[in-house]
Amino acid sequence: MTAAHPIAPVIPAPGRVAGTPRVTSAAVRPLAMAGPTAALSVPAGVVYGIGRIEASGRIADRAIARALGWRDGDRLTLTASPGIVTARRDPGGMVTVPIRACVAIPAVLRRRCGLRAGDRVLLAAVAGQDTLAAYSFAVVDQALRAHGTFPHAPGGKP
Repeated sequence: MTAAHPIAPVIPAPGRVAGTPRVTSAAVRPLAMAGPTAALSVPAGVVYGIGRIEASGRIADRAIARALGWRDGDRLTLTASPGIVTARRDPGGMVTVPIRACVAIPAVLRRRCGLRAGDRVLLAAVAGQDTLAAYSFAVVDQALRAHGTFPHAPGGKP
């Protein structure tokens, strides 16, 4: 038996697969990475939720109700635009908050702004202004598309 010399292990260099040509660092370019342009946060005093419009026009969300502190009998003024209903606490308002803390949108107003029973809405409450806005998802989708969030979705920007 003769003395054998140990064989050195064959381990490829990190980042290189065996059999691939060696590339110099001058030919390698780092990938461009998108970084945050600015820290985004929800403004203080704004609470968001998702609600469903019931057959009677009521929309309820516990976190929203707590944030606004609206109680049974509080009077509200409701205004509408396409896909959006806004409620503000107002002593002279024509709508009252029912026993179960929620907002009841009258049928005439729902029809005027295109909301139907069963629709889900984005709720945004601003406690300091005693205001609640309910946005249809059609309005939310339109805003996202305008911002370019869904550029390749049907109907989105190319």
